[in-house]
Amino acid sequence: MLEKLFKLKQNNTSLKQEAMAGLTTFLTMAYIIFVNPMMLADAGMDHGAVFVATCLAAAIGCLVMGLLANYPIALAPGMGLNAFFTYTVVGEMGYSWETALGAVFMSGVCFLILSLVRIREWIVNSIPMSLRFGIAAGIGLFLALIGLKNAGIVVASPATLVTMGDITSFPALMAAFGFFLIIAMVHRGLKAAVIFSILIVTVLGMIFGDVQYQGLISMPPSIAPTFMKMDLSSVLEVSMLSVVFAFLFVDLFDTSGTLVAVAQRGGLLDEKGRLPRVKRALTADSVATITGAALGTSTTTSYIESIAGVSAGGRTGLTAVVVGLLFLAALFVSPLAGMVPAYATTGTLFYVAILMMSGLVNVDWEDITEAAPVVVTCLLMPLTFSIANAIGLGFISYAAIKLMTGRFKDLNPGILVVAALFIAKFIYG
Repeated sequence: MLEKLFKLKQNNTSLKQEAMAGLTTFLTMAYIIFVNPMMLADAGMDHGAVFVATCLAAAIGCLVMGLLANYPIALAPGMGLNAFFTYTVVGEMGYSWETALGAVFMSGVCFLILSLVRIREWIVNSIPMSLRFGIAAGIGLFLALIGLKNAGIVVASPATLVTMGDITSFPALMAAFGFFLIIAMVHRGLKAAVIFSILIVTVLGMIFGDVQYQGLISMPPSIAPTFMKMDLSSVLEVSMLSVVFAFLFVDLFDTSGTLVAVAQRGGLLDEKGRLPRVKRALTADSVATITGAALGTSTTTSYIESIAGVSAGGRTGLTAVVVGLLFLAALFVSPLAGMVPAYATTGTLFYVAILMMSGLVNVDWEDITEAAPVVVTCLLMPLTFSIANAIGLGFISYAAIKLMTGRFKDLNPGILVVAALFIAKFIYG
């Protein structure tokens, strides 16, 4: 049955190899079951319900990707998108988390339509590479700022907006230790560095009396507080269009970049450098987002950590199926997830920031018309505490700079349309 479903011999792999690859991928991305509930709880959502929704959304996404597209690519609620959900849509814009879930659902539906009618390629190709790198790096900086804020390392200041907090406090020291621990373990090639760091810092919190032991294993909490709670009626408001667009936009490039990167690493591209069954892979991603929103979590997307599993020998969808089954097993560690303090995830957010900012090396810094919009996007994302506004200002600055410098050939209808939409959004709110 496995041979028929996944074509193991044709892909020069085995059940044991795929299982080990799945375990490797799971260990590199399992931090999301601790980080995502904590982040969405800041939006007012029930921590236990989001924990269950996170595990189920990841499991369903992985199973659909493995069985439908036969790719060793795992999915889970995306970092950056959960921050946008909580701190921008709910925190800054003032929408309820139910409305934010509705926006996630609608973005998934739009993604599914784009995937089926092949418009996705036109959209992706119309966006400059430099802006893609700038958006990813900006999200990284945004996550780093959230981590520093959670640990009390960066605090508000009436004189300077932000300033350094008490870096000798227990949360700040533990956050720094967790970050250093991740870097040391990653340097030594330990695949589970992030999850180990979170667990070690949590245990230290218990030893020093800052964290109360609540147990390790239990039946999953109720998902009722978030299940099917999305508010679709409010998404139809004009002011929500930019939110839906931002969710769709970031997920679109996250998924596209991850698919290409993992396929290249695993030698899965065809002789023309294209990804076979790409429509199925994109369909799996959009179905996961729709399902995740219904369950009660932010956008579910393909994870770049899948490269770890591919490097360990994963070549088929069986790898993704193994990851999905492990996420189902993780449903029973909810007490552990509830014990993890905010400062235990600060190192994780900083580490993810490093990964997301690494793409800046591909920006042509010698061309000021390319570099300037990247800097605008990167800096304004954490400084405005808004992913959507920074994306909009990045597009506007790119179009304005190219027009004012006479570089008309670098513009295309897609850039101009997006820039115009954001201008209208900023003017009319």
